[in-house]
Amino acid sequence: MNQSKPIRTARSVCPHDCPSTCALDVDLIDDRTIGRVRGARDDPYTDGVICAKVARYSERIHHPERLLHPMRRTGPKGEGNWTRISWEDALDEIAEKFLAAEAGYGAQSVWPYFYAGTMGHVQRDGINRLRHYKGYSGQYDTICTTPAWAGYIAGTGMLSGVNPEQMAEADCVVIWGTNAVHTQVNVMTHAIKARKQRGARIVAVDIYRSATMEQADVGVLLSPGSDGAFATAVMHVLLRDGLADRAYMEKYTDFGPELELHLQSRSPEWAAPITGLTVAEIEAFAHLVGSTPRTYFRLGYGFTRQRSGATGMHAALCIPAMTGAWRHRGGGAFHSNSGTWQLDKSAITGANRKQSGIRELDMSAIGPILTGDRKALKDGPPVKAMLIQNTNPACVAPDQSNVHQGFLREDLFTVVHEQFMTETAELADIVLPATMFLEHDDYYTRGGHTRVLLGPKLVEAPGETRSNNFVHNELAKRLGITDPDFFRDPRELIAETFRRSNYPALEEVEKTGYVERALPDEKSRYATGFGWPDRKFRFQPDWEATRLKTGDTWVCDPAIMPRFPDHFDVSEKSDADHPFRLATSPARGFLNSTFNETPGSRQREGGPSLLLHPGDAADLGIAAGDRIQIGNKRGQVILIARLFDGMQRGTLIAEGLHKNRDHEGGHGINTLIGADPIPPFGGAAFHDAAVWVRKI
Repeated sequence: MNQSKPIRTARSVCPHDCPSTCALDVDLIDDRTIGRVRGARDDPYTDGVICAKVARYSERIHHPERLLHPMRRTGPKGEGNWTRISWEDALDEIAEKFLAAEAGYGAQSVWPYFYAGTMGHVQRDGINRLRHYKGYSGQYDTICTTPAWAGYIAGTGMLSGVNPEQMAEADCVVIWGTNAVHTQVNVMTHAIKARKQRGARIVAVDIYRSATMEQADVGVLLSPGSDGAFATAVMHVLLRDGLADRAYMEKYTDFGPELELHLQSRSPEWAAPITGLTVAEIEAFAHLVGSTPRTYFRLGYGFTRQRSGATGMHAALCIPAMTGAWRHRGGGAFHSNSGTWQLDKSAITGANRKQSGIRELDMSAIGPILTGDRKALKDGPPVKAMLIQNTNPACVAPDQSNVHQGFLREDLFTVVHEQFMTETAELADIVLPATMFLEHDDYYTRGGHTRVLLGPKLVEAPGETRSNNFVHNELAKRLGITDPDFFRDPRELIAETFRRSNYPALEEVEKTGYVERALPDEKSRYATGFGWPDRKFRFQPDWEATRLKTGDTWVCDPAIMPRFPDHFDVSEKSDADHPFRLATSPARGFLNSTFNETPGSRQREGGPSLLLHPGDAADLGIAAGDRIQIGNKRGQVILIARLFDGMQRGTLIAEGLHKNRDHEGGHGINTLIGADPIPPFGGAAFHDAAVWVRKI
């Protein structure tokens, strides 16, 4: 009698671009098939809870439209004509084209381009090993973290904060500028624990009544780009009404008479017309956080994707420094622990082979770069060849019209290593099939928590899919690289990285699946001082000193940066022709453009739509369900109107990166987003575009 093989459950880790980086328990049906995916209950941060899209991962890994074989374009770019080729032929042709570009225009005419489609360090960052050995153009990573990290480090001097598990010990949790229900559900797990166990109040600060604000006790509904004005008015009230912890500020911050004088003019009456709040709303928030010592500020990325994003982050971070919330367990602030890993990744990245004088091209400016903008190209050679992994710039990047125009160049040779036929893959010359996280070895860090986690290979890869590391090694052989240190498999790279970083040996880490990197409580709360030489929090940011810590590059005249926390009025201006402010916020079922191919996520999100205030809709003669067009100087996009009163008049919200082809006309929402960089060090202003709206 035949008996089916029992299902085995194995530990893994979510690879996607989310601060939670959840520990997962995966049911393995056989050596090629997975079943249910659950959050690990024995992981203190995941705590058994994961998002619905990852819980449905079998839909994605076993999707019938996965790429399974290398392919070469046979017709005009973007028309979908492909022929199957072998891996040998594909790799030989790629190497030939890269070497030809190098011979004709120099090595910097080749631009490896990647981001966070996987957060595994081996498979994500290994492309830099190829870059550094060959002297290809560098990549300035601006599309996600730059404004947020700069603003946070400007205050604390270090990218770390209070252990996120301590949200459960708070009496008030302020979730500022992130829709955690959509983007990092575990924040809600720990905030709701505080509500249930301690009666804590949850406050959401955002530009629309998001799913997170729906679950909060208090919602603060700001006008886009006004976070700095709100924060400085809150500080005004804290000082005015005796709620500031002056003893704490004296010992642990640079607070002084000049800042106090500055804040005297930043009253709620001043901030109300900027923020769209009432004076009473500003004062109520200030009194809540000022009278609740254990207030935990969970500061997200979303509000930093405005042109004032870095200064907005710094201003928000100043509030717990003024109240002294850092003194208490369950109080203080957190954005990311990415400054705590202390990893030496040089074996993965080949950092010791990085050559001086190589230009760094801004990944957010891929449109201007590919269309020949001299400033964007740093006055260097044109980009003639690209290897793209872990990202989909033809959907994700700003300035989509230029991005598409650039990829359509016949003199640009593009290789895309992908899991699905994305918009970028459709514009490539050669497409290579990529593995998913359960099909290769890697390790992962948790920006939103404290552990480094192993993600071992659990199932065999389908078809001819191959890992990123395989592509790096095989191309290197054909490109003339002979150094044996280049050619390591993922396990060897993980082991060597752990050794160089003074972590436990890989064999020891495999026993638990993680390395705990939590800072001592007194250090995570900066009880012994902040990360600047004088050990004091900086209300007055030194942006040049911050730049030296982050390694970033100035993109503006330093003189324009505010001296103190303030409203930094640099948002894209509305005018009579462009009276609305657009933000492209995350959808619950998608993660950037990932998951927009899986049936469960597509069914949940429906088609591309726009949240429009009923008052604005009435003025424009628009009804729910109408086809509408929105646009600006960069292009136009067609959407379906959804009437929603959970935002201020003049604000528009487009949730989720739907496939470009799902939009009537084929133009995705990032067509409307500018590629101009956010002060002071760059970044893309995805939530900061001025547009017009009309009914079709």
